[in-house]
Amino acid sequence: MSGSVNEQQFATAEEKLRSLEKLEDNGAGQSWNWFTVRTILTSGAGFFTDSYDVFIINLVTPMLGYVYYAHNGNKMPADTEGIIKGMASVGTFIGQLLFGFMGDIFGRKIYGFELLIIIIGTINCATSASAVKGVSAIGFLGLWRLVLGVGVGGDYPMSATITSEWSSAGRRGMMMALIFSMQGIGNLAAAIVTLILLAIFKSAIIDDVMALDYVWRLCIGLGAVPAVATIYLRFSMPESPRYALHVQKDVEAAAAAKGQTVSNELAQQYTKVEEKRNHWAEFRAYFGQWKHLRVLLGTSLSWFLLDISFYGLGLNNTYVLSAIGYAKKDTPFETLWANTVGQIIITCLGSVPGYYLTVYFIEKMGRRKIQIMGFTMTTILFTILAAAYYPLRDNAIAAFITVFTLAQLFMNFGANATTFIIPGEVFPSKVRASAHGISAASGKAGAIIAAFAFNVVVETGDTYPGEHAFLPQTLGIFAAIMFLGLIVTLLWVPESKGMDLDEFEEDYIPPVTHAAATDNDVISVTESVPVSSYK
Repeated sequence: MSGSVNEQQFATAEEKLRSLEKLEDNGAGQSWNWFTVRTILTSGAGFFTDSYDVFIINLVTPMLGYVYYAHNGNKMPADTEGIIKGMASVGTFIGQLLFGFMGDIFGRKIYGFELLIIIIGTINCATSASAVKGVSAIGFLGLWRLVLGVGVGGDYPMSATITSEWSSAGRRGMMMALIFSMQGIGNLAAAIVTLILLAIFKSAIIDDVMALDYVWRLCIGLGAVPAVATIYLRFSMPESPRYALHVQKDVEAAAAAKGQTVSNELAQQYTKVEEKRNHWAEFRAYFGQWKHLRVLLGTSLSWFLLDISFYGLGLNNTYVLSAIGYAKKDTPFETLWANTVGQIIITCLGSVPGYYLTVYFIEKMGRRKIQIMGFTMTTILFTILAAAYYPLRDNAIAAFITVFTLAQLFMNFGANATTFIIPGEVFPSKVRASAHGISAASGKAGAIIAAFAFNVVVETGDTYPGEHAFLPQTLGIFAAIMFLGLIVTLLWVPESKGMDLDEFEEDYIPPVTHAAATDNDVISVTESVPVSSYK
């Protein structure tokens, strides 16, 4: 009797695996068809917009100094600048947690609401104005960047989860890296758009620096264009077949998502979940086990440590360029132009190549190896910048920019990409979005620390404010943080290269041919093969 029950359980599990294999073989994962293209366009445009909106503030902040802080030497006070740059990160933190849990509770069909929030936030940022009394334009800008951040944050767990669940094992990492690489393109686009607008308004800026008020608003507002262009694709995205099958237990919905039908016999093996699930109980039960919790700690801590340095530099490239004398010019226009050109140079030489090296190598090297390499190289490069800061700055600016650019490259051909990819793969469908949201929010906590602390820390012990006397030591702190990221990766971050997402489901049973199994074999096979390589 016991053998018969186990054999039936085995047959059901094997049939379940076969059903998803069939969906994968005929679905979006194995060929570059409309599903693949649609996923790339839909998610990629979101990350393009996210990056544009987040990093445009780096180029806009100096303009705000000229427009609103002439009384302060045309520079925004460090504490105010930290708040303006950090509010989007605070909103992103909220959005990552909110949409991460909502994505698991309500399903992936909520995809699109985060983009709607981004559009609303972007438009209101661009039109920020002072009240007659009370809140200033800078105050409203900070408020709407908080709202914008909530939408940007929601994009992380939703895009990662949907892309992961619509991809095959052999192409999943490449597709996720390709979509995430749009961050680099968005960053580059922000600099190019700023350069174009500065060129258009050159005469007006030279005649009256207040013309920058038009420039900064247009720079921010144009970020809404790609979001508006793709919002329909997001709202019309079908439910993920993996979520439908593994969480809702609805094999017909899973097949319909890929344009297929299933036999009555197979459909009868699954009973659609009609009662309300208790996601919180499922979440606690899963991560109440150390073997799962340590993976979440690994993905979360590595992202947290990475983002302290990534955003510390990414939001303050103009500080570094100014500190080495590159952006110190005689007029406001020349200063802003040099800042923007410097941003383009750094992005083209470091950030963008780094993203696409990850796209190319992710399925060859694996996620974990790339993350280890990235943390190792950035530790070394930040140590060099910290130790040789003044000799490089004073005697070899080209060498300084080269090392700084390499640090940017190995962040993106390294942990910045893999910390996004890995948590979208190594958790089961019922908690995948939540776990990714927690991991991403941990990263954003690091970004918040960087945004609020960087401007203050680099001025530590500075007799002349604005000279960034503590910048070498700050780079040394970044080196230590990157080393901690390496340790966390080695201890707790698993490899997921080439693995099907089914292997991370709790009820996973590896496929074994029936012909090779007797009644006794069934019991031994199902009990001897681990459910997951990381459990």
